[in-house]
Amino acid sequence: MWPPPRQKSILFRPPRAIAGTPNPASACTGRALAASWERHSGPGGRAAPVPCRAGAGSARPDPARRPRPGVFAAGRAMERSAPGEVRMSQAVQPAHANPRGELSAGQLLKWIDATACLAAERHAGVSCVTALVDDIQFKETARVGQVITIKAKVTRAFSTSMEISIKVIVQDMFTGIEKLVSVAFSTFVAKPVGEEKIHLKPVTLLTEQDHVEHNLASERRKVRLHHEDTFKNLMKENSKFDDPICDEEEGMVPTSGTSVQSIELVLPPHANHHGSTFGGQIMAWMETVATISASRLCRAHPLLKSVDMFKFRGPSTVGDRLVFNAIVNNTFQTCVEVGVRVEAFDCQEWSTGRGRHINSAFLIYNAVNDEEELVTFPRIKPVTKDDFRRYRGALARKRIRLGRKYVISHKEEVPLCVQWDISNQVALSNANVEALNSLAARSGWEVTRAVGKIKIYTLEEHDILSLWVEKHVERPAHVTYHLLSDFTKRPSWDPHYVSCEVIDWVSEADQIYYITCPVVNGDKPKDLVVLVSRRRPLKDGGTYTVAVKSVIVPSVPPSPQYIRSEIICAGFLIHAIDSSSCTVSYFNQISASISSYFAGYLGGWSKSIEETAASCIQFLENATDDGSINIF
Repeated sequence: MWPPPRQKSILFRPPRAIAGTPNPASACTGRALAASWERHSGPGGRAAPVPCRAGAGSARPDPARRPRPGVFAAGRAMERSAPGEVRMSQAVQPAHANPRGELSAGQLLKWIDATACLAAERHAGVSCVTALVDDIQFKETARVGQVITIKAKVTRAFSTSMEISIKVIVQDMFTGIEKLVSVAFSTFVAKPVGEEKIHLKPVTLLTEQDHVEHNLASERRKVRLHHEDTFKNLMKENSKFDDPICDEEEGMVPTSGTSVQSIELVLPPHANHHGSTFGGQIMAWMETVATISASRLCRAHPLLKSVDMFKFRGPSTVGDRLVFNAIVNNTFQTCVEVGVRVEAFDCQEWSTGRGRHINSAFLIYNAVNDEEELVTFPRIKPVTKDDFRRYRGALARKRIRLGRKYVISHKEEVPLCVQWDISNQVALSNANVEALNSLAARSGWEVTRAVGKIKIYTLEEHDILSLWVEKHVERPAHVTYHLLSDFTKRPSWDPHYVSCEVIDWVSEADQIYYITCPVVNGDKPKDLVVLVSRRRPLKDGGTYTVAVKSVIVPSVPPSPQYIRSEIICAGFLIHAIDSSSCTVSYFNQISASISSYFAGYLGGWSKSIEETAASCIQFLENATDDGSINIF
């Protein structure tokens, strides 16, 4: 029972301070809440009737119903929405929480889908349905008593479909502090009215950020369209590798031990305004069964980190039985991928046991113990042919996720490069070298590609991605060191460098270079100012080092013709194998500003990194080492 209108809530005092006291006579479902929202920002900007008053959550109120001065308003209540943007604010109630007192991911997915649908219908002016939801990243959690604000906006419209960008903010009701909870992208398809063909109007671009997101939306669409082909190619590559699962380890868990099945009967409250099952409800059910599967592996509290993709393959309606099957596909140290498959059955299909495959998704979880420390998952032991297929599929999807996460999503970056100070040259140079050696010494590197003389690894730590390219070169280590440490030669073998010139020969061991890079994704070309610090080994058989880091030099300010970018930590470590050959290891801690140059390889739809590595090998093995090369 709802409390009487004037009764104070235990958790929220008074209810009016949130968004109005719930009406006991109202039986508001999630769909009714959406209808209430459409009263203020319905499809095409038309007002819609309000069947019931929203309870703890509500759309942005009109000025006449805003809280009085001095009373807390959910989110930034006085801030105007951007043109075309739809906002929904919700106060997190106990009914929305998981056992940890945090907003459940399933409930958030419902709100996200409802808000995105309203944004799509506002732009299209007709009914829209969810085609897929992808690139969902969960950054923070929200707790009972806090307020969630969901912002959804169409970033680009195609002929009959459109991409909606979603951002979720949490605000503490007492401190006013805001944090980013989640980002996601949805694709919605407009439903034609009768025989009329749909052709969506283009999105109006008003700001520079609108133009950036508009261009990125096109890149994301390319990734989605080529997803199946990319996945198949990566699966073929994975089948050629020596599989690490052949090595038995103590504590490995059979895949079958994580299998979970659940059944739901679709009732009228689960339907959307089209009469089909609400997509957000299906996603919430999928998250529930996936969480159970992950918990069977970790004996801890699973926390949803990201969702690879919710792909809606077909509709279901009221009266259908939905069967959810979840199983752990693979583990990656502190995260695990759970696959979920949904099948729908009407009465006749239920009796024959032949359903319709309507949805699939892959959810990635972390887990924490009672001390809030990340838990390392045990390795999975595939047994059946399907187990092995899912195991390798998880490896391929992880690589594709890296591409989507670090390349085609726009990330604001805080500059980390330091001011160059000649009086502090020794300390800056030593720090440059130490950072490279520290990056190389980290544990957790995973092989993502091995072909011929080239092996490629990636390392993901706390949302930071690093790359390691290992090359076998038929050339003495000292000659290789000289050729690679002279960056003026780099444009001759590296397509990511257009020009590279010395702007300050600080010493024999340290030089500062100005580098220009080519255009990527139709944006401006990038440029860099870097410190290159070189070290020869102290004794025979040691490692040659070429460390690279961006620095700020006042004499070379940013140019309007270029986008000033940054190298956080990169360079070469060269180990002699014998007198005529060596191993060259290239490392790069990838920053957002240069991640676009790694797009193809990370996402699996290009071989740009291995092609560059092959070009480097060819350059090193064919370059002359006569008197024109000053070996020191």
